[in-house]
Amino acid sequence: MRIGIISDIHDNLWALQDVLTGLTDCDELLCLGDLCAPFTILAIAEGFHGPVHLVWGNNDGDKLAIARQADGAGNVTIYGHFAELERDGRRIAITHYPDLARALAQGGQYDLVCHGHDHTAGVTEVGKTLLVNPGEVMGRYGSHTFAVYETEPDIARIIEA
Repeated sequence: MRIGIISDIHDNLWALQDVLTGLTDCDELLCLGDLCAPFTILAIAEGFHGPVHLVWGNNDGDKLAIARQADGAGNVTIYGHFAELERDGRRIAITHYPDLARALAQGGQYDLVCHGHDHTAGVTEVGKTLLVNPGEVMGRYGSHTFAVYETEPDIARIIEA
């Protein structure tokens, strides 16, 4: 299974479209927050063909309107600030916040832990856990990046859109 990972869109719909084009071969999408406006979740839901799993970021303003848009889309699940998933026997934790993600990765009970927030793309091994920050869709620091995780063979990579 291939899982796309995005974060920190900050309403940049133009960059989001480019990123979503790079995720067409992914089965599911993890969105790690900072969509910002409600229209952004609609663009994600319409632009990605499979299930979308969303956790809140610190810049997600009108959560009620975002939730209504997500509910109407039919392929988006909102978890709050943290989510646990299991795919192909791999345990996955997602959050927006790096400190929480690092602590979860150090605990060793997940195969993959994902976070956003600091706009810095990277894949780090913490024991047996992959700690992934997909970077930013927004492009504030010049690049529009996302990550793809493959449950077999348990690898993740950063991709520039």
